[in-house]
Amino acid sequence: MKYQSKYGSVGALGMVVGVACAGCASAPRLDTDASAANIRGAEEVGASEVPVAALHLKLAKDHLASAKRLSEKGDHEEADSMLSRAESDAQLAILLSRESSERSEAKMAENRVKSLKQENQKFTGSSNNNSGSELQ
Repeated sequence: MKYQSKYGSVGALGMVVGVACAGCASAPRLDTDASAANIRGAEEVGASEVPVAALHLKLAKDHLASAKRLSEKGDHEEADSMLSRAESDAQLAILLSRESSERSEAKMAENRVKSLKQENQKFTGSSNNNSGSELQ
């Protein structure tokens, strides 16, 4: 009887260790791909050149680094939260950068229209003056 309980205890201990190791192996891996891709996207559209976009790009990078540190410490819930913040800040940096670019393009188009109107007025104004003087 004593012999059986000795091996029973070893078997139970083995099961506990096995379950504990299985729990360690199944720790969720932090998926940083989407956040990293959005950060690269923000850099590619020139977010660092637009002050407000550059701020959000920096925040995204900081949040991503924090998420990695938290994940390494085992705080996966907080790491996921930081990862979401990183992705959101990177997406916002992209949008702000594009908005700035579109505003610049719109301003250039507006200036071009004004320039063309002025040229047209000069042309039609001088044509009207010549036409009027020829008729008199």
